[in-house]
Amino acid sequence: MSTTPMAFGHITPETLGLFTDLYEIRMMEGYLAADHTAEATFSLFFRKLPPHRGYVVAAGLEQVIAALEDLSFGERALSYLAAQDVGEELLSFLEDFSFSGEVRAIPEGTVVFPNEPMVEVTAPIAEAQLLETLLINQIAFPSLIATKAARMRDVIDRKGNDQTLVDFGSRRAHGTDAGIKAGRAAYVGGFDGTSNLAAGEAFDVPVYGTMAHSWVQSFPTERAAFEAFVDVFGDDSVLLIDTYDTVNGAETAVEVAEEAGVDLAGVRLDSGDLAALSQEVAPIVGDADVFISSGMDEYAIADFFEDGGVGDGFGPGTALVTSTDAPKLEGVYKLVAVEEDGEFVPSMKLSTGKVSYPGQKSVRRIEGADGFESDVLAARGESGPGEELLVTVYEGGELVYTPPDLDAIRERRAEQVGALPSGVRKIRDPAEYPVEVSDDLEATTDSLQSDLEDRYLD
Repeated sequence: MSTTPMAFGHITPETLGLFTDLYEIRMMEGYLAADHTAEATFSLFFRKLPPHRGYVVAAGLEQVIAALEDLSFGERALSYLAAQDVGEELLSFLEDFSFSGEVRAIPEGTVVFPNEPMVEVTAPIAEAQLLETLLINQIAFPSLIATKAARMRDVIDRKGNDQTLVDFGSRRAHGTDAGIKAGRAAYVGGFDGTSNLAAGEAFDVPVYGTMAHSWVQSFPTERAAFEAFVDVFGDDSVLLIDTYDTVNGAETAVEVAEEAGVDLAGVRLDSGDLAALSQEVAPIVGDADVFISSGMDEYAIADFFEDGGVGDGFGPGTALVTSTDAPKLEGVYKLVAVEEDGEFVPSMKLSTGKVSYPGQKSVRRIEGADGFESDVLAARGESGPGEELLVTVYEGGELVYTPPDLDAIRERRAEQVGALPSGVRKIRDPAEYPVEVSDDLEATTDSLQSDLEDRYLD
């Protein structure tokens, strides 16, 4: 047997520093060589909502913190960079790397909208530049999945009866890392747990499991399969009843439980006309839960209710972990200010379709008697109405923020989504939530854009 370790693709603290793009390293090398070491501010935000989304649920900040706490360059990373012809000055800088800047962010579970900075980093420009790839990766995917999950929970809140939601999607996720993070993000978004043990162990998310068709198929008869399962798991048994005939499977499950003297915990439906079959099965199984899987997402759950389906829980999988209907949240990380002579000077680019608001930011939320009314995107330090959403996470390189536990984040998500206008919560063609730009920020943007156009455009 070979003793050579296989490259499985896991990121470890030893290689975390390499989770960046080569151009970040090249720019860092250039900054140092040019003695261009000014403080700079970068904002991480998205320019537009994914399709059919009226909001995004912020997630991933705890992973950002974990990454920054571990971020360093050990011998393995430095050797690799040396092999890529990275110069000695940068290698020496990275050998002693420790983040020394400021991070402000919107707490997890908060609903956010286009152009609002989810994370804002202020640090020596080489340090801030290094974080681009890592931060976008840690924020965009979890926020995408938390939003998908929140939409499913919201459909249940409005049309259902507090049904259970369990993440079944890790096998269809785009990698082990994505599967684990999806389990956590789904929990943030309102799911009750996950089927994935690694996610359960890593984040203390409740885990759930039933059985697969292979269990039933491996026995001579469906009855024998159910008897064996009930003999082992007793009152905790949830039986998959659609391997052959769903209604007959439900009848057999009840008979087996009665003969064994156990209270059947539930049955699972995984194929066919789920709404119609659930109506047939529910009276047969009585007090046992009816759990629905196969193709579940917010649209399918809404249709299930509208078609009179009867269920106590749902197990979304592929549609959750890939956010099938809207598979990307295009987070960007843009330079918005550079220090000159002790002051931060706003910065922006003029690229067509990619103009962003310059300067360090404030995001304030205005709430009325019936919930959220609007947000105000303003310059940092600018006074005005509403609650400031950005909190300080790092100050002078020191962690000064204690992340709440996951249950508190879930509660925040529930309160936030519940406070949105009903039209913004729609799962199809939602209304636009108003985000106002302050007069000062608008004036700064217009003035800087005009100045840049005079300098660089004919």
